[in-house]
Amino acid sequence: MTPAQHAQHAPPAEEIARLARGDHHDPHAILGAHPVEGGTVVRAYHPDAKVAALVAPNGGTAPMEPLGDGLWAGVVPDLAPGEFAYRVRFGFPDGNAWELDDPYRFSPTLGEVDLHLISEGTHERLYDVLGAHPRAHQGVHGVSFAVWAPNARSVRIVGDFDRWDGRLMPMRSLGATGVWELFVPGIGAGELYKFEVLGSDGKLRLKADPLSFAMQVRPETASRVWDPSAYPWTDGAWMAERAARNPYTSPMAAYEVHLGSWMRNDDGSWLGYRQAADKLVEHCRRFGFTHVELLPVAEHPFDGSWGYQVTGYFAPTARFGNPDDFAAMVDTLHNAGIGVIVDWVPAHFPTDDFALRRFDGTALYEHADPQRGEHPDWGTLIFDFGRAEVRNFLVANALFWLDRYHIDGLRVDAVASMLYLDYSRKAGEWTPNVHGGRENLEAVAFLREMNERVYSLFPGAVTIAEESTSFPGITRPTYLGGIGFGFKWDMGWMHDTLEYFSEDPVHRRFH
Repeated sequence: MTPAQHAQHAPPAEEIARLARGDHHDPHAILGAHPVEGGTVVRAYHPDAKVAALVAPNGGTAPMEPLGDGLWAGVVPDLAPGEFAYRVRFGFPDGNAWELDDPYRFSPTLGEVDLHLISEGTHERLYDVLGAHPRAHQGVHGVSFAVWAPNARSVRIVGDFDRWDGRLMPMRSLGATGVWELFVPGIGAGELYKFEVLGSDGKLRLKADPLSFAMQVRPETASRVWDPSAYPWTDGAWMAERAARNPYTSPMAAYEVHLGSWMRNDDGSWLGYRQAADKLVEHCRRFGFTHVELLPVAEHPFDGSWGYQVTGYFAPTARFGNPDDFAAMVDTLHNAGIGVIVDWVPAHFPTDDFALRRFDGTALYEHADPQRGEHPDWGTLIFDFGRAEVRNFLVANALFWLDRYHIDGLRVDAVASMLYLDYSRKAGEWTPNVHGGRENLEAVAFLREMNERVYSLFPGAVTIAEESTSFPGITRPTYLGGIGFGFKWDMGWMHDTLEYFSEDPVHRRFH
């Protein structure tokens, strides 16, 4: 390559340096195909490669020249950037080679409407655009990745498909939305991945996807590509009947169950979702239960939390099977005439470094003020309910379980801890709201929005508040000034009843 050609084909030195440092916000501006005089220059990046070449669909190759710092370039004459479905082949000093379809030749997978709704915090189907989605894009099958990290200096995808080398697949920032995106061709469901997030504080964090639809079994923490919309449901009759039923005049006897401790195999191992389904049907029919109420099934790292410290809000826990297995359990229960309620935990989340905590180097999902962002009893973090994007994340999560997994009801955990700013706090440990009161107005607004959307979009579904105080209007409709829950979970009655039945029958009349 002549000096003149090098100057024409190379981007500015500072742009190359940013790419090499791993803090470039728009790698597509450098990598991929770009028009130059006499054709198209294709640039690719691999700092460990000894040689590189472009590979045409017919198998023909054209050498790429080094531009320095791991950047390579090759020129294809007389072609516009979008006309060449090329691949890139890297060769290494040990004689091995790696060939891939170039992720940087594809346009963004998110449209302007989606980005606008995300910025507003009103995208009810957030799970359709963020996360990892197997799809065909520009005629090529692959997976589109997108994540919200507005304060990150860069975000990169790592997985088996790039040998967990974060230098190789940096994502692009889509304007001021805070969304980072990349389409990776040639991969599909089942792939493990994480995001490498270079935070605003300069620290590199390896994070699970906040919207991952499947995850590894603990103690491993990677996200797994999955398509929960692909399950072939057979519960149409149940769903139609539910939509026509009035839940307030229909009998409901809920059997509360924690799948990890309810029943085990003979060898002590957990029942899988599909095994548990058959046994739950038998148990509910025997004792007359109309519904199963599952303690939290979203992914969580610590068995002892019983699922109440969630790290994968959109992923059924992998302890008992994959997402299709979970869907099959719900399907089986529905076909047996049994409804499914799940515990949902929007009040707080754990401090595990691989999850939501300081996701982009800032207090992003959690409230920045420790008096409102840290739970004194549980050692967990409290969501910033006043931030539109965080509220959107939680509302969309509630809708996700009803939409993708046909859940019939959400029992919302720890509502009291959300409603009161002084919950478990002494004087001086909390700050009043703008009116001088103790009510968490942002949490109230979030719960109202969540309830309104659930009852508007999913006829026959219910929301149940696990709320232990006398906060007014918990089950009053929002149009009458209430919070909008359909039911309140009576904790006192439950505890009194269990205590009564724990007594010897001859003594019960004294209790």
